[in-house]
Amino acid sequence: MLPPAGVRERVRAVHGGAALPELLRRYDGWAGRYEQDVAALEYRAPHLAAASLAFAFPAPPAGARVLDVGCGTGLVARELQRRGFGCLHGVDGSAGMLERARGTGLYRQLQRCVLGREPLPGPAEHYDAVTVVGALGEGQVPCSVLPELLRVTKPGGFLCLTTRSNPSNLRYKVELEAALQRLEQQGAWQKVLAQEVERWERATEEEESVQGTGYISGVVYIYRKCPVPPLEEG
Repeated sequence: MLPPAGVRERVRAVHGGAALPELLRRYDGWAGRYEQDVAALEYRAPHLAAASLAFAFPAPPAGARVLDVGCGTGLVARELQRRGFGCLHGVDGSAGMLERARGTGLYRQLQRCVLGREPLPGPAEHYDAVTVVGALGEGQVPCSVLPELLRVTKPGGFLCLTTRSNPSNLRYKVELEAALQRLEQQGAWQKVLAQEVERWERATEEEESVQGTGYISGVVYIYRKCPVPPLEEG
């Protein structure tokens, strides 16, 4: 069974290839219903990404500085906080989404930034981890942002990225994985994890679902920026 028609319409509106000003306007308008709608979609990416990052993280995370890129209303921040991450910064292109994120009280800093059009606000090598959950997809954030994500990550820091594997996003996923592999071959980072998840969220179209299950699949990637510090002895 598909999600309610209104939910499907709002999802289609932001994945329909609208020009950037119109896309941001649609996200602004969606902000008030966003969490209700993604709950209806059984959207698991924030939970899966935060759990994967916490698993990879080698030290107690309370003091780690994390940049949540495309932070939306703060769903990833909630999951990170539950796992002990306490120093969270967020950026998003939508003022409406940022207003909702600010209301959570989970972020120490929030700034508007249209990723792919302007640089991230942080200085170089500033963050212990950078997350991009839900924003890497067709008609959303371009694959060309990867070097900018690396720029603000400390050497040895982690990058947690997600994308969907449904048919309408497969071209983007192929391009993303090629870009991820190129950066690994260039010695920019090391792959820690690439986890494909079948029940990522409910499909909004029958033809998008995995083998008629009513769900689409997705993937979590964890990379570690080089040079990776040596393991401490003892």
